[in-house]
Amino acid sequence: MTGKKNLSAREKYLRDKKRYKISVVVTQISILLFIILGWELLAQLNIIDSFITSSPSRMFATFKRMLSQDLMTHIGVTCLETLVGFLLGTVAGTLIASLLWWSPFLSEVFSPYLVVLGSLPKVALGPIIIVWVGAGMPAIITMALMVSLIVTILDMLSGFTSTDTNKIKMLKTFGANKLQTFTKVVFPSNIPTLLNVLKVNIGLSMVGVITGEFLVSKNGLGYLIVYGGQVFQLDLVMTSVVILGIVASILYNAVVLLQKVICKSSKWQN
Repeated sequence: MTGKKNLSAREKYLRDKKRYKISVVVTQISILLFIILGWELLAQLNIIDSFITSSPSRMFATFKRMLSQDLMTHIGVTCLETLVGFLLGTVAGTLIASLLWWSPFLSEVFSPYLVVLGSLPKVALGPIIIVWVGAGMPAIITMALMVSLIVTILDMLSGFTSTDTNKIKMLKTFGANKLQTFTKVVFPSNIPTLLNVLKVNIGLSMVGVITGEFLVSKNGLGYLIVYGGQVFQLDLVMTSVVILGIVASILYNAVVLLQKVICKSSKWQN
């Protein structure tokens, strides 16, 4: 009887959890549909100026026209630049954070510089970056790298220095050197921190890419937004912004999926 009661309670819990998730998704979709329908209705009734604010129907027509042209090329360029900047920023930031953890002296020396660079608007460095690395994709990737690099360094360094000191002391009592301490305790303990950094960095990298495309680009979603504004094709601007949001959501959820896979793999190994 106790087993049946526990099974029944578990089934009820799982059923309620599933219903809750469904209700969240349904509510999200309902809000989105309400916004789209309300936006279209206000435009059709001329309550808002569809030339300035566009409308879902005009954006859909613009999207079909973009598909028949070179939309996928622009999306591909933006995604490529984002992923390259994302990977470079994450890897370089983690390596630099590891070096700063290894040398407390270097950490103390460079901490104020990192804080200043982190708070500095990267768009202000855009003209300098263009002169240094040249116009086009190199400048855009460099912009994405700069946006994500400092955040990675600061977050990973904070995680490294916050590692459980008792575990580190225990390793030292067994004669472990600094490299063994880092590879056996410090870095593995901060895998969750790294995974969270990945989720933050994918968005920051895209921000850097779009900023770079605003400044110097002939391809990409940022270029389409700037071009649409320059020629007063606000349907193109709004459609590109929506596509950008969808692409950003897909990239973010891909990173979240990667995080779940890694976490399940770690649990299985343990």
